[in-house]
Amino acid sequence: SEPSSRTKHPNRKYRQKMAHTVSPPAASTPAEVASVVLLPENYANICIILGAVAGALFALYNTYVVARIRVNPDDWGHGEGAPLQKERPVYKKVHELMTYISDGATAFLFAEYRFMFLFVLGMSGVILLLIGPTIEGWDAAIFSTAAFILGAVTSVASGWIGMRIAVFTNGRTTVMAAKGYADGFVTAFRGGIVMGFALTSLGLINLWLGVVAFKMYFGKDQIRMFGCIAAYGLGGSSIALFGRVGGGIFTKAADVGADLVGKIEKNIPEDDPRNPGVIADCIGDNVGDIAGMGADLFGSFAESSCAALVIASCDPGLASNWSSMMYPLLITSTGIFTCIVSTLVATNISPARSKAEIEPCLKQQLMVSTVLSTVTLLVMSLVCLPSTFNMYFMNGQQYQVKNWYCFIAVAGGLWAGLAIGYITEYFTSNQYTPVREVAEACTTGAATNVIYGLALGYKSAIIPCIALALCIWIGYNMCGVFGIALGALGILSTMSIALTIDAYGPISDNAGGIAEMAEMGEEVRTRTDALDAAGNTTAAIGKGYAIGSAALVSLALYGAFLTRAYTENNFGKPVHVNVIDPRTFFGLLIGAMLPYWFSALTMKSVGTAAMAMVREIQRQFRTIHGLMEGTAKPEYDNCVKIATEASLKEMIPPGCLVVLSPIVFGIFFGKEALAGLLPGAMTSGVQMAISASNTGGAWDNAKKYIESGGLAGHAKGSEAHKAAVCGDTIGDPMKDTYGPALNILVKLMAIISVVFAPVVADKQFGGLLFDQLLSAWGQKDAPAMD
Repeated sequence: SEPSSRTKHPNRKYRQKMAHTVSPPAASTPAEVASVVLLPENYANICIILGAVAGALFALYNTYVVARIRVNPDDWGHGEGAPLQKERPVYKKVHELMTYISDGATAFLFAEYRFMFLFVLGMSGVILLLIGPTIEGWDAAIFSTAAFILGAVTSVASGWIGMRIAVFTNGRTTVMAAKGYADGFVTAFRGGIVMGFALTSLGLINLWLGVVAFKMYFGKDQIRMFGCIAAYGLGGSSIALFGRVGGGIFTKAADVGADLVGKIEKNIPEDDPRNPGVIADCIGDNVGDIAGMGADLFGSFAESSCAALVIASCDPGLASNWSSMMYPLLITSTGIFTCIVSTLVATNISPARSKAEIEPCLKQQLMVSTVLSTVTLLVMSLVCLPSTFNMYFMNGQQYQVKNWYCFIAVAGGLWAGLAIGYITEYFTSNQYTPVREVAEACTTGAATNVIYGLALGYKSAIIPCIALALCIWIGYNMCGVFGIALGALGILSTMSIALTIDAYGPISDNAGGIAEMAEMGEEVRTRTDALDAAGNTTAAIGKGYAIGSAALVSLALYGAFLTRAYTENNFGKPVHVNVIDPRTFFGLLIGAMLPYWFSALTMKSVGTAAMAMVREIQRQFRTIHGLMEGTAKPEYDNCVKIATEASLKEMIPPGCLVVLSPIVFGIFFGKEALAGLLPGAMTSGVQMAISASNTGGAWDNAKKYIESGGLAGHAKGSEAHKAAVCGDTIGDPMKDTYGPALNILVKLMAIISVVFAPVVADKQFGGLLFDQLLSAWGQKDAPAMD
């Protein structure tokens, strides 16, 4: 239902100053709109397929290059290029450790995926039974369930691929680090490339195949079709949540337990083979930081793409042309090509050849990919979108939008992501003042270290929040809620690079642990420590990208929820949410509290598992004679078992809190309360996530700064170092468990609300408890505050 009149864009005066005149176009038919799109429909499909295939082939090529690095001495024989006889025991130990880590990570993920299988079955039944009786119909319920399962399977595959390439690359990075900085750096970076490009390509092609398959049934009913497709993002983020929480509890329970006993009580080096928790710690890097992050960023991609598709399907000017509808997917496709070019700078043109060059080389990846993507996104915006079209804003009016407005929205997100990345690097790298101040605070004890670290985290949230606010303002003023979704896609247009540099960190961390356990010497350990220190920063940057995209995509999904719940897809009807409506304000307060509740559950889970780990490690040091002397072997399997059982048990309550909150809240308290719950969770969750991730990263690098001799007079084993270890152990669950999981919380709650919007809006289901209370008080027909 189109409004009777179209209105000029609300930012008209600003554009007149920029010498651009916006005038209402004449009503255009679908044929007229399609005629101004330069990219034919078949070419759009070809571009998407080519991007996915190019990314997959590039990942396979880098897998082949990494696989050529042989670790097992039995593979060489005794011919040319084989290791010297005295080196063979070291190589054999590296191969043995790789096998331990690989087997442990595989066992944990299989155990975790068995639980996830049950969750997918249960959630599929909920989607089917709740959506079926609504106005959407049983066919929409069936297709929503199918999209949910497809997203869940893709998310599982994303985590599995990331874990397998990480355990395949870690020991090879150790071996190559023995040759020099450049060889070790490039090997770890290539491992990250495989994860980044394989995951992006898989997510893109599966979403495109799902859209094409659904189109065969729904035909031109694109509003219902893309409403069902939104469940693809729900499946992806549901698995990502459990992967992040479960993997985070595993890795940090092992890490904290190993550090507290090994470094503080026994005063032995990090990753010392005498420490019973060291293998569990290395396994945790792969199942938490790698598999969890892969599923997390896939979920962000899926949800931002689905949000943009849902919103675009409501606009006649975009929905009438397939190339315009596929614009969100084409953003990701072109991003794959620009990221391929960017990685060549680090692997072939200018790799890091010294300790000082590692962080600048990784940071260069962000700048090169952002600049290249800016150019390609401008071209794609001009050829994929109509030169002028009309879009509905939240006030129910249509405004004139030009294709380059969409480019501004995407570019705003792209450059906001770069700003977040650079700010994150500044606050978490030991090359800059903030982390060095934290290290200096360690000289007066653990308390001042904690105080400085918390202050750093709070301060680090200021500029990212301002950047996100500007991105939202620019995106909405350019093309409404669609512009906000495009901003999220802009951040994720370089997702392949973000995943690459994020995976690089845990691979380097594992390489350092293997070098220590294989006793490869101080020189190799120094190189792996330098690679790992940069990896801590890149991991924080990756989390910053994930958090930034989560903020934008959750707001875009919020707009989609309001449209579906308040207008019942009758676009052109204004949507008003009154914050002082007691139902909405009630939801707002509860929503702002949920991230704290979620954080409390996950932090306590890590603490409970870590205590069990500490007791087990202490028991082994106490009862296994010769363990401290290095003549006896630790019982590594016991620590792995403790971490596995604790993580699988403890991930259920926080997962259920996130998944059930919007459904239960909407059914019991109504759409008005749910309209308050979502922004409340988003505003507090995003700031908590940024602060926690950066605080933990800063404490970790402050510890490494002291260990590297950066703080004169305070070396390893000193009181300042022990204070730094305390800060690092406190920061571990902050940066690797609840911090990165909070961005999934805000996304997942939003996408659940979109999928179940017909249920919440249905008078038979939504607001049952409030309706009963009002009825009991004789006010059932009281008018809502609009």
